[in-house]
Amino acid sequence: MPFTLRLLSILLLTLTTLHALADCPNWPPTKAQREITALQTQIDQWDDAYHREGRSLVADELYDQSRLRLEAWRQCFQLPSPSTPLRSASGPIQHPVAHTGLDKLHQAEDVERWLRSRKAVWIQPKIDGVAVTLIYRQGLLQQAISRGDGLSGQDWTASARQIPAIPQRLSQPLDLLVQGELYWRLTDHVQARAGSINARATVAGLMGRKSLDAQQAAGIGLFVWDWPQNPLDLPKRITLLATLGFATTEPYSHAITDFTEAQKWREHWYRSPLPFASDGVVLRQSQRPPAERWQARAPYWAIAWKYPFAQALADVRKVNFKIGRTGRITPVLELTPTMLDDREIKRVSVSSLKRWQQMDIRPGDQVAISLAGLTIPRLDSVVVRAADRAELSVPNAQHFHALSCWQPTTGCESQFLARLAWLSGKQGLAMAHVGRGTWEKLFETGRLNNLLDWLALDEPELANIAGFGERSSARLINSFHSARQRPFAQWLKALGLPPTGQAQLADTWQALAQRDTEQWQAEPGIGSGRAAQLSAFFRDPQVLALRETLQAAGIDGF
Repeated sequence: MPFTLRLLSILLLTLTTLHALADCPNWPPTKAQREITALQTQIDQWDDAYHREGRSLVADELYDQSRLRLEAWRQCFQLPSPSTPLRSASGPIQHPVAHTGLDKLHQAEDVERWLRSRKAVWIQPKIDGVAVTLIYRQGLLQQAISRGDGLSGQDWTASARQIPAIPQRLSQPLDLLVQGELYWRLTDHVQARAGSINARATVAGLMGRKSLDAQQAAGIGLFVWDWPQNPLDLPKRITLLATLGFATTEPYSHAITDFTEAQKWREHWYRSPLPFASDGVVLRQSQRPPAERWQARAPYWAIAWKYPFAQALADVRKVNFKIGRTGRITPVLELTPTMLDDREIKRVSVSSLKRWQQMDIRPGDQVAISLAGLTIPRLDSVVVRAADRAELSVPNAQHFHALSCWQPTTGCESQFLARLAWLSGKQGLAMAHVGRGTWEKLFETGRLNNLLDWLALDEPELANIAGFGERSSARLINSFHSARQRPFAQWLKALGLPPTGQAQLADTWQALAQRDTEQWQAEPGIGSGRAAQLSAFFRDPQVLALRETLQAAGIDGF
């Protein structure tokens, strides 16, 4: 390797190592060993299922991120590098020319750095399929070998003879060997929108079978990406391959002169309809060493530039249980800040307590997250579980409901603050300049022991609270005073009155409180369940205490 390339490789490794060390977990050695072993074991299971059985148990991008994390942890704690993921993929048939594989880059600056010292570079889609060696004698297909561990693989010849996309006879009676990708044919597939949809695993599974039916065979395409023993430059190799019967490669191979052009093609293929899934682009020099020097490891003359992750692997730092106004418990995961589609994600909802219980997520677990509608973080799955399972204080769902937590007693703080946020929000009293942050600040001072304690606050008292200056105190008091003038029906909603459908509401508390369940159910749009909730609301002791407070404060209707 030339000195400049060797120096570049050392620099890239150093930068990667420094970045990994900057994010090292603060673990004692014994815990580090347990967590690294757990992650290695999980990756070993994925490798074995994929390479030996043709089954993909995890999305490719989550697998890639898991391996990067494993290597980073090993660097952090100065442990030996993990064993090759292809160790279980070896087969009985030796490759005449080794499969080199590719280093995968994710950051634009790394790709730009790689390109600076290279000339005559071409770009192709990185097709999401399975690699294969095809060997021809006198123009006839003689053998097909799976990639395996790069040095030897399985005999796929019988299946290859059934696949129409693989030429059985070349246009010229040549002896040649090509390396390429078998992919699952798709129609107008847009990677940015649909992802890889498990296309690689589909092909791997089919090629692992003893036989293919006609429909399965027709669903497999071929993209030849190299002719190792041909000394010509890449464009001439591609042109000659097309004349021999390998026509797929030429339309998806383009010369580039700089990073901007590489970026343009990557973006184009990421968002344009293609007949295959692709997980990035491949940049390769036109010239490369003779085939006899190739080794089963990533070469210096080609790299993969991966597409943005549709799913990101995130570390769970903490599990919080948010209790809403109606008593619904929503677990929220606090994450180590994770980049996803140029957004930093710090937390994600688990949606419900039941889902959290099914997934059993604990601090230290690694989860897959994506973006719903391109904006909202979404929890997809647990990818790797921490070796040490942390104990959590989980709220009892039976203790929280629509009539619980009118005061901030122990365990009720979350629901109590949610009630206050609802009361002041646009669906309640629409109090200007009053949000959850305001209530949290007042709560921390000990001045809110009841949902309506704020009615008794005055401006001098507020001005003495840290964080409330004279101006903000005056503005807040004005909002409190304005709330007193809101209509009776608006106050009922602010307190949490269950929805009343199209029912006609009386304009006094006493008139509504006299209705029993049957009378509520007689109103339009109110069923038996809602009628029971309304009846219970007007009879709850805590709600009746709030009514007395509002009555004493002179609020209309109470």
